[in-house]
Amino acid sequence: MLYLWIKALHIVAVVCWFAGLFYLPRLFVYHAASEDRPSQERFCLMERKLYRGIMLPSMIVTLVFGIWMILLNGDLMRQGWLHAKLVLVVLLIGYHHACGAMLKRFARGENRRSHVFYRWFNEVPVLILVAIAILAVVKPF
Repeated sequence: MLYLWIKALHIVAVVCWFAGLFYLPRLFVYHAASEDRPSQERFCLMERKLYRGIMLPSMIVTLVFGIWMILLNGDLMRQGWLHAKLVLVVLLIGYHHACGAMLKRFARGENRRSHVFYRWFNEVPVLILVAIAILAVVKPF
């Protein structure tokens, strides 16, 4: 029963984390296209609050519950799909930190990328989510 509670909380944390991973790059799109100082300051505030208040705690909770599930069910580490999923999670953590670096560049007024770049950058977590969902549900190997 404990395992199912941990799994449910893991899923909730993943949903919250992905909400931030989808929304922050969208804010970057609008921020990169903005030209007036009040809008840029507002975007900096929104981006910082989203990253620190939602994304970072959600990522930590996701990882804690995910590791806890693996510790409770040692057989998981013998399954190939989980290894592939963990590689994608590592890539997602890298994407998360890349978003943090971009947030800092925006805050310093050093963004050099266009809104078009951020539109494409925004698609990365979608691809990772699709792959993770397929691996976790279908368990193809």
